[in-house]
Amino acid sequence: MIFKHAIIFFAFVSGSLFAQEIPNTNEETRQGPPKPPMGKRWVLNPDFSDEFNGTELDTIKWYDHHPTWIGRPPGLFMASQVSVGDGFLKMTSKKLEKDTIVHAYGRDITFNVGGAAVVSKKSTQFGYYECRVKAAATTMSTTFWFSSSNNFKGPNDCDKYGLEWDIHESIGREGDFNGSYFASGMHSNSHFWYTDCDGEKHDYRAPQVKFEDSKLTSEDFNIYGGWWQNENTASYYYNNRAPKHQKFYDKVKDKPFDQPMYMRLVSETYPFPWIEIPTTEELNDPSRNTVYYDWVRAYKLVDANDKNPEENTTPKLYTENVVFQSAVISQKKSNAIQVPLAYKANQDREIHLKLFDDEGEKIADSKFIAYAGYANITSVIKTEIDLSVNTPYKVSAVIRPTNGDNKSTLDESTLYINFTE
Repeated sequence: MIFKHAIIFFAFVSGSLFAQEIPNTNEETRQGPPKPPMGKRWVLNPDFSDEFNGTELDTIKWYDHHPTWIGRPPGLFMASQVSVGDGFLKMTSKKLEKDTIVHAYGRDITFNVGGAAVVSKKSTQFGYYECRVKAAATTMSTTFWFSSSNNFKGPNDCDKYGLEWDIHESIGREGDFNGSYFASGMHSNSHFWYTDCDGEKHDYRAPQVKFEDSKLTSEDFNIYGGWWQNENTASYYYNNRAPKHQKFYDKVKDKPFDQPMYMRLVSETYPFPWIEIPTTEELNDPSRNTVYYDWVRAYKLVDANDKNPEENTTPKLYTENVVFQSAVISQKKSNAIQVPLAYKANQDREIHLKLFDDEGEKIADSKFIAYAGYANITSVIKTEIDLSVNTPYKVSAVIRPTNGDNKSTLDESTLYINFTE
């Protein structure tokens, strides 16, 4: 592990990184981004996505340590505690056999717990981010968050600020301490780290977003998602639950979250006594001491009609489909019929729309390429026929491989349209 401005004098770690029983990942809960705005399409952002199906960390995307923070005492971030295998990113905590003295930030700091951190090498801004993870059954943290690495000039020129966006923070067991509630559910925060013109530092937070759950985070895998929508708002997603929303603190800047941040997956010690320091027993127990990240995925919004890059290495994220927004709609009679629909496609597909009159005769159709991703669009069927008012017309939509036929249909849906003058 590389420490900036840090000197390690000695460290001993006990136990093995590879003695854990591999958890069951058969059961999936909700995954993937929410419905995109009209005219937009979600596409995978590969720089911040990883299925962790290899045998080592992808060092093109990730650091195996935190490049600007060595950890909160007594937990030291150590590259030796990060591994990839069996389809997971694993962060294994250990009790150090002897104290480790690190000279950092102008002083000597003592550590006796080995923690772990994985940090993106690139920064990112707006988008949807999610991970599927099972917490360690200890008081070490399991987290999924973003923060800036530098301070930015404030609105008064003499002040400055940094940003932190915590999609999820948790521990894996309860106990007799005030932060015991962190062992279940989902906990989301945003911090506007502000240094005023007098040099005084402030941690300005939006109200915390919480999802309650009776199960511990270490009992099973959960999916935690966050949609950083713009400079002012975010939405949070927990398994199959309806989303909850957050307005960022904006009393210093009108648009506070206006800078890119780095993704961080971290297992750390929390401040004592709010959360107690993990015991030697649990730290050295292979059945309890490991965080398992199944995957992490990031999505960005593009215009629905923008082509994807030629090389498409996107995993099969979706059950491919085409759906209408409702069963029946009404619109003014026109020779250009507006058809709102959404689709999900793992690769470029073809969507075929057909318009039928009330006797079942096809009177018009159109085809278009549905570029890979999750899109929300309005398509158009053009017809020269004089459409009748207050007579239901049927629209069918079929999604299939490009240059496919009816035998290769992946999904289909039906919509009825009533036309008005």
